[in-house]
Amino acid sequence: MLLAVVRRLVQMAFVMLGISILVFLIFFATPGADPAARIAGRNASPEVLAAVRHDFGFDRPVPIQYVLMMKRLFVTRDLTSFVNRGERVIPAIVESMPATLSLVFGAAVVWVVFGLLIGVLAAATRGRWPDRLLMILGLIGVSMPVFWLGEVANLITQDRYHDTPFFSWVPALGYTPLTQDPFLWFKGLVIPWITLAILYIGIYGRVLRASLIEAYQEDYIRTARAKGLSETRIMLRHALRTSLITFVSLFGLDFGALVGGGALLTEVVFDIHGVGKLTVEALQNLDLPFIMATVMYASFFVVAANAVVDIVYAALDPRVRAAAT
Repeated sequence: MLLAVVRRLVQMAFVMLGISILVFLIFFATPGADPAARIAGRNASPEVLAAVRHDFGFDRPVPIQYVLMMKRLFVTRDLTSFVNRGERVIPAIVESMPATLSLVFGAAVVWVVFGLLIGVLAAATRGRWPDRLLMILGLIGVSMPVFWLGEVANLITQDRYHDTPFFSWVPALGYTPLTQDPFLWFKGLVIPWITLAILYIGIYGRVLRASLIEAYQEDYIRTARAKGLSETRIMLRHALRTSLITFVSLFGLDFGALVGGGALLTEVVFDIHGVGKLTVEALQNLDLPFIMATVMYASFFVVAANAVVDIVYAALDPRVRAAAT
């Protein structure tokens, strides 16, 4: 097991190295792209462009440029914005991370808990009315876009019914840090959590139901029944554990993508200044250092989530542990 974990972490390091090289080449070494022109501004004289290239190292070989850029990004952390001069890239991303992490972690708890409940209940009542009702509700949740659902939630909680006892507790849009006021932090994120989680509750509930139904056709389930085990124990101790492999795989991909900026629409709708919103602002301004840093930030979480999924695979399925060793 330990060998499999070490091997996966080494693979993760090589993947991140490849991603960093690729991202750098795309944004700074593509033929025709001139980062110095972005810094110097329009109508800059050749002398100014030459000075900017020299100051930022753009007149040196590409491998040296890459090493200097990575050093400024991860070691000295003094890489600054090309648009807002003086604004450091890494501190700005670090400042935005708590908002994104708070949003995604809370939503993940909601969609995992309710996804498990819906999947298990639907599989346990397969073919009966609770199963059909839960699948219809899940399909409705999957069909509602996050930006539309968020606007509807804001219309109800911030405007039409904000003065009623049901939603008078909902604070104004925005993000309050956990360290500043934990209770206000929680109240401000409840509606965004539910809005972001509804889509995934439907997806995960349907996926888990299908996995459980498939697991019930396996020989080990028939053996468990022949031993006289109760249906509840068969469901929770045998069928559910095997079915969680698909569930965990899907969760790892979705969670990594959301932490990496995939929760952008939710952040915009609820005015949460997280990494996703920061990425959009960088794209609008063609701020290359911010774009490169946020892309690498997103890549790290996606790669890390996949590594964690592989490790959890080994914990859930003995066959994976045997193959890894």
